[in-house]
Amino acid sequence: MKLMFASDIHGALPACQRVLDIFADSDAQWLIILGDVLNHGPRNALPEGYAPAEVAEHLNAVASRVIAVRGNCDSEVDQMLLSFPITAPWQQVLLPEQRLFLTHGHLYHPEKLPPLGLSDILVFGHTHIPVAEQRGDIFLFNPGSVSIPKGGYPASYGMLDGEQMRVHNLVNHDVIAQVCITP
Repeated sequence: MKLMFASDIHGALPACQRVLDIFADSDAQWLIILGDVLNHGPRNALPEGYAPAEVAEHLNAVASRVIAVRGNCDSEVDQMLLSFPITAPWQQVLLPEQRLFLTHGHLYHPEKLPPLGLSDILVFGHTHIPVAEQRGDIFLFNPGSVSIPKGGYPASYGMLDGEQMRVHNLVNHDVIAQVCITP
């Protein structure tokens, strides 16, 4: 199974368009959005090309292939613009031998883990900082932010392809971080 991950779009139309172009060319079955879809939030500056209604229109075009979770900046008003559900605080995707626990990162994160089994993968956003690592018996994966990167990192997205989870630079696709998730 091939999956694409995007987090913290924050209403940035150029970033959203880039994500959708990459998704269209990727052969990924699903686009997993890890929250903070339309609103920039009070602690963030307006991202380049801030156009939440247009971001919603673009994402709605692929709604049948989106799995999403609610971020701390997402609201019921945002849900009214989107054709796919964003109000769940977490979701799960089952792989043959492990599970992806999808969350934004403000409720569950590496310092406050949900119940995870051996080799499960916590997939989260919120920090805007890429992570791809094994920690003890579990894996941690954060694709960073497509619109407001932090920590000196470039805008980025994630891919799961077979047993490899990689964070890629949104512009040139260079690998920023990666982990093999073999159980």
